[in-house]
Amino acid sequence: MTDILAFLFSRPVFMYEIIENHPDFIVIYKKPGTSFHSESGAPGIFEILKQREGFTELFPVHRLDKVTSGLLVMAKNAAANFALTQAFANREVEKFYLAISAKKPLKKQGLVKGDMAPARRGAWKLLPSSENPAITQFFNKGLGDGLRLFIVKPHTGKTHQIRVALKSLGAPILGDELYGGDQIGMSVDRVYLHAFSLGFLFEGEQYRFTVTPREGEYFCSLNFDTAMAGWYEPWLLPWPELKAKKPQ
Repeated sequence: MTDILAFLFSRPVFMYEIIENHPDFIVIYKKPGTSFHSESGAPGIFEILKQREGFTELFPVHRLDKVTSGLLVMAKNAAANFALTQAFANREVEKFYLAISAKKPLKKQGLVKGDMAPARRGAWKLLPSSENPAITQFFNKGLGDGLRLFIVKPHTGKTHQIRVALKSLGAPILGDELYGGDQIGMSVDRVYLHAFSLGFLFEGEQYRFTVTPREGEYFCSLNFDTAMAGWYEPWLLPWPELKAKKPQ
């Protein structure tokens, strides 16, 4: 414990920002480049939050990749953890992400659906089958300077789901070297993927949290602000209804 506390107070506070401190759960903004769990002996953001904020209990409801910034929910007690974990598992949580690519996708909007399997170097790949598929909807628009801005609605929570989906469209996320998003001749300061908005029902009350990215040259540009017009309430966009799976 002494080593953890020494680490915490030797580091800047700005690894996260508290968005909502509810009696039963906490919502934070996670900075990009921060691991959720401990890594190489250094505590991850879960342990850092628990110790720094003095929580006696804290439960990881869901996770974000190290490279991803944005909204994270953690429960403060077992009952809240069960309710929120079930909501995520049952696809009752509305999730929206923002991403930037330096390549034009195969289509302007649509659906990416397919099973996923491990590939090389810790990456994942999309398969043509749909036994237990990752399901991802998206819109995109021009951001200027050859960049594309995506708003993405994942209906499932597979590992690297959005990163794989955009690669499958020929538009890997800018800065994402694992999936071919590194751009020769471009200065890229982060992986441009951000957990933008979360909406869920908890104990009969609807909650919704939406936070724009704080870091990244292209996320903080005037072009980004202009392109985001009409997207600040992503749940109101005309997302096509998904067809229900036919019973076997």
